[in-house]
Amino acid sequence: MKKYILLMILSITGMSCNDLLDLDPDGRTTMDKIFSERAGIVGYLNSCYGYCPAPSLARASYSDEAQHADDAVAGSKYAMWYAGGITVQNFGSYSPDGNPWASLYEGIRKCNVFLENMKDVNPALILATESEIAGWIAQARTLRALYYLQLIKRYGEVPVLLAPYETTHDYSSDRKSKFSEVVALILEDCNAALSAPSTTDGFSWMVPENSFGIMTRAIPYAIRSQAITYAASPYWSDGTYSWKDAAKVSGEALGQLLTNDYKLFDVEPDEDAAQNPYALYFISTSDDRRSVDKETIYQCGSKLEVWKTAGLPTTPGMTHSGPCPTQELIDCYEMAVTGEAPILGYSDADHLQPIVNEASGYDPANPYEGRDPRFYASIYYNGAARSLGSTAPERNDVYPVAVSSFNAQASAQQKEDENGIYYDITTTGGDPYFWLPVKTDLKITWESERILVSFDIKSTVDLPRAEIYFKPGLAGGGKQFAVGTIPSTGGVWKTMTYDMTEHMYAKYKGKWGKADSELRLDPTNQAGLSFSFRNMRLNIKVESTASTVDTYVGGDDGISTNDRRHTRTGYYLRKYNNWRSGVSNSADGAIRLFRLAEIYLNFAEAANRAYGPDVKVDLGNGIQMSAREAVDAVRARAGMPGFPSGLSKDDFEKKYRNERRVELAFEEHRYFDVRRWGILSDTDKQVTGMRIEKKDDGFVYTRIGFDRSCWAPKYMLYPLEQTEVNKMAKYTGQNWQNPDWN
Repeated sequence: MKKYILLMILSITGMSCNDLLDLDPDGRTTMDKIFSERAGIVGYLNSCYGYCPAPSLARASYSDEAQHADDAVAGSKYAMWYAGGITVQNFGSYSPDGNPWASLYEGIRKCNVFLENMKDVNPALILATESEIAGWIAQARTLRALYYLQLIKRYGEVPVLLAPYETTHDYSSDRKSKFSEVVALILEDCNAALSAPSTTDGFSWMVPENSFGIMTRAIPYAIRSQAITYAASPYWSDGTYSWKDAAKVSGEALGQLLTNDYKLFDVEPDEDAAQNPYALYFISTSDDRRSVDKETIYQCGSKLEVWKTAGLPTTPGMTHSGPCPTQELIDCYEMAVTGEAPILGYSDADHLQPIVNEASGYDPANPYEGRDPRFYASIYYNGAARSLGSTAPERNDVYPVAVSSFNAQASAQQKEDENGIYYDITTTGGDPYFWLPVKTDLKITWESERILVSFDIKSTVDLPRAEIYFKPGLAGGGKQFAVGTIPSTGGVWKTMTYDMTEHMYAKYKGKWGKADSELRLDPTNQAGLSFSFRNMRLNIKVESTASTVDTYVGGDDGISTNDRRHTRTGYYLRKYNNWRSGVSNSADGAIRLFRLAEIYLNFAEAANRAYGPDVKVDLGNGIQMSAREAVDAVRARAGMPGFPSGLSKDDFEKKYRNERRVELAFEEHRYFDVRRWGILSDTDKQVTGMRIEKKDDGFVYTRIGFDRSCWAPKYMLYPLEQTEVNKMAKYTGQNWQNPDWN
C-alpha cells in the first residue's frame, strides 16, 4: 500500500540551494513518485533543513556570562530561572530556546525518510551523477548528526532512531542510548558523509552559489570535533572516548580545515569601523563564497539586533538592555601587556572581595585600562567610546505643547500657580482624552533622533491603560501607543517621560512632526479618577556619536535595579554591535554555530589532557601542532601574548578555560561548557556587577551581587516534556525523565 504525505517545503533562512519540488495541484504526492524524480528528491532534501535551533544571545543570561535586565520584572523568564522556579511544566516557556525535543526529532525523521528512500534510486532515471546522489546523502547524514548533537547537548541520553517508524512499530522496545552511543552514531554519520566525493557536484568544501546555509564538507569535521570533546569531558566520559581520541578527531578536523583555506579572520579594520580584527569579524557578514570570512564554518542564524534588544538606553529605539555582562566575565579579560589575569579569584563566596594579581599590571582605580583587546570589542563599560567615527552634532530641543481641548469624558478646571498653568482633571467616562496640537515644525530628519514625550502629573491613584496618540496631519487618522499604568505620585508633582522613538520610526517615519501634527493624551480608560496635569512637552534628542557610555549612578546609561532599559551589572554588550546600527540602519552581526577558533580550542583542550601543553600532535597534511600553539594562534589574532611555556597540564587547563570563556563569549558555549566540565554549582550560584558612583573628579567602584538558585543538579540537563515521559512510561515501563526533574 502506498504511503501518502503532505509535503511541506520549509523556508530556510537565506537559503535557495536547489530546485523546488513540483507538487501535484492538491499538494499531495506519493513517496514513490517523490523519489523517482530529481525535483522531488531535491525538494525533500530541502525539507530536511531548518530544525537546528539557531544560537541565541539570550543563552548568555542563563550562564555566568550575563545577568539579564528582565530579572527586574517579576515573573519574567529570567527572574523565574534565577529563582529556581523552573518545572517540567513551565520549562518550555522559560528556557533559552523552548523545548526543542520534538522539533529535532522531526528533523531526524525527515533525514531518516530521505536516507531510506535513497537506497534504491537509479541515477540514470533521475538524470543525476553518482557524485550528486552521494552528495545529497552526505547532506542528510550531516544534518542528522547535527540534530543528534543538539539533542545530547541539551538532554543527555536520548533514543537513537535510524529509520522511519512504521505504523506497526513496537514502542516497548525503545530505549534511551548512552551519551557515548549517540556520539558513536554522530561520528559514523559524519564519516559516511565525508566518504562522498569532494567534488563540485558531490560533497564539496565550497558552498554552491546562492546556497548560503547548505551543508558543506567542513561541517561534519566541526560536528565531530565538538561531539567527541563533549564525550571526553568529565560529566559525560564513561571510558568510551579518551582525550587521545578527542585530540585525534579534533586534530584531523583542524588539519583538514587549515589545508582547505579556512583561517582565523585577520582583516585589519578601518579605524572608524571596528577596534580590531576580532571586533570586525563579529559585525561582518558571512557569504556563501567565503570571499573574506574564511573562519565561519556554519552560521545557522540570522543577524542580531543588539542595538535594540541588548542595547544602550541612549540608543534611539532600543527596547531593553538584555544580557548585561557580569563582573566575573570582566575579570576574565587579561592584561594585554603581561598576558596575566588581573583577578586571581575571590576571598569570599559572594565574589565581592577580589584577589588582585599584583604582577599583572592591573590598577583597581582604573579597572578598564590595558585589558585584552577582546574586552574593548565585546563590552561597553563606563567611559567606553560610543563610536569609532567622526562626531555628529548633538541636539536636545524641547518643545512645549499646550492643551487645546478636552473631550466630553474629562472634566477639567484650569488653574495657575507660581509654576504656571495646570489642570485639575476628573474622568467622567471610560474614554477621556485631550488634544495637544504641535504648532512648530520639529525638523526631524528621521536618522538618529530620539523622540521623547514628557509631562508633569500629580495624583493619589494609579491611572491604568494610559495611551499617547499621534496624528500626522489635520486630515486622516492616527495611532495610539500604550504606555501602561501611570503610577500614583503620592500627591506630589512628578515628571513622566516616555520614549516614543521605536513607535514613531515604525509607524510615522517621515510623516509626523510638521506644524500641523497633533498629539493626544488618553490618561486612562476608567471614569471617576482625579489628577492634576501640566507642562506637556516634546524632546527631540540626538546624542553625539563621540560621547562616552556613562554607566555610573545617574549617568545617561546608568545602572538600575528596576528599569529593564538600563544595565543591571554596570556593563552592556558590545560584541556583534556595529556602532552605526540603529532604527534606520540595522547592521549588527550574527552568532556562528561553528567557527575555526572553536576547533583550535577543542584540539588544545584534548591535546593538553592527552599529552600536555607542549607535545606536538600530527594533524595530517604535514601539519604538526601542540596544545599551546593552538591556543596561541587564537590569542595572536586577538593581539594577546602567548601562553608561557612549561605550564603543567592543570595550570594550562585553568588558563585555557579562561581563554575559551573570553574568545567564545556570548556564543552559547559557556552554558554548555560549565555543564560538560561538571562545574555548574561552582559558577552559577552567584554573579556580580559593578556599581560606579561619580565622586569629585573620579569614580568609586563597588561590587554588587546577584544570588541565583539555578545551579541545582536538575539544571544540568533539559527535562523531557511530560507528555513524552508519560507516553514512554506506558510503552516501556521506564521513567525517561532526566534526573531531578519531577
